[in-house]
Amino acid sequence: MSKRGFASDNYAGVHPKVLEAMALVNEGHQVAYGEDTETEKFGEIVKELFGKNAVGYPVFNGTGANVIALQAATKRWEAVICAQSAHINVDEGGAPEKMAGLKLWTVETSDGKLTPELAATQIFDVGVVHRAQASVISITQTTEMGTLYSVSEIRALADLAHEHGMLLHLDGARLSNAAAALGKSFKEFTTDAGVDLVSLGGTKIGAMAAEAVIVTDGSSVRGAALAEAMPFLRKTSMQLPSKMRFVSAQLNALFENHAELALANARVANSMADLLYAGVVELANKHPSITVPNPTQANAVFPILPQEVTLRIQKDYRFYVWDQSTGQVRWMCAWDTTKEDVLGILASLEAAL
Repeated sequence: MSKRGFASDNYAGVHPKVLEAMALVNEGHQVAYGEDTETEKFGEIVKELFGKNAVGYPVFNGTGANVIALQAATKRWEAVICAQSAHINVDEGGAPEKMAGLKLWTVETSDGKLTPELAATQIFDVGVVHRAQASVISITQTTEMGTLYSVSEIRALADLAHEHGMLLHLDGARLSNAAAALGKSFKEFTTDAGVDLVSLGGTKIGAMAAEAVIVTDGSSVRGAALAEAMPFLRKTSMQLPSKMRFVSAQLNALFENHAELALANARVANSMADLLYAGVVELANKHPSITVPNPTQANAVFPILPQEVTLRIQKDYRFYVWDQSTGQVRWMCAWDTTKEDVLGILASLEAAL
């Protein structure tokens, strides 16, 4: 077995309970394209987690979930406001632009979080044909910098969006890590906070390949329009699984019983990141050549290291350099990260120093 690394929580394997759930539905025949018992069960779980009017649409991956959600929320001439560091802007290979035909209006932010004041800087020239009209604000929870939005911060952004006739989309690739860190239910910081669309992440928290788009209120006028568009957009975007029961079974294993397994996995990842962060801070106090400017609020640690130190540690562990100009690196902890893994990379860091 290869050594566990810290490059991404996508490096982790599939949780045994998820594999077991997939094996259990690998018997007999079920109707394809979502008319199966597992997908029906997932629909009930979505209502349990996000509210009685929420509707869920399983897809293959997170980029697909984001592209479909944003397509549903925009007209051809409209645009999305997001942080410059947002996954939809930096790490999706231009898919929102190429597949959805979207314009992204980006805002620089040091901690990966938008505020109403920052988002508002891109709301101007309303009705002017020369500017792509902003119709969605998209945020990531947890952010690409490992930071967390509070419930009140999300509510403030939702209020701004709705005041301007816009929607609020939440990229929740690490939604379970956020819920575990906040000690809140999913509903409290999505539906109840005014979020209109959620990309629900399963792969990073223990699935093989399973994400979903959630329309938080399919009973409202705009929510009903989103729900009506979603099945067609999912198909035309090549995100409709034919044997959907295997995707839904993964999501069910993670999110049934009030997301018991997903939250348990998230707590492990978050606690290992806390341990790693504490160890790095301790070493930084001894070695001024390293700094830790970003707090660890979920399962990511972002120290700044000298290049020679980074290169030395990368001989032992895989991870990414986040910012080449500053030397900041990103260390991600996963649901299967162990204390031994954390102590190992800390020992490698200390030896390199």
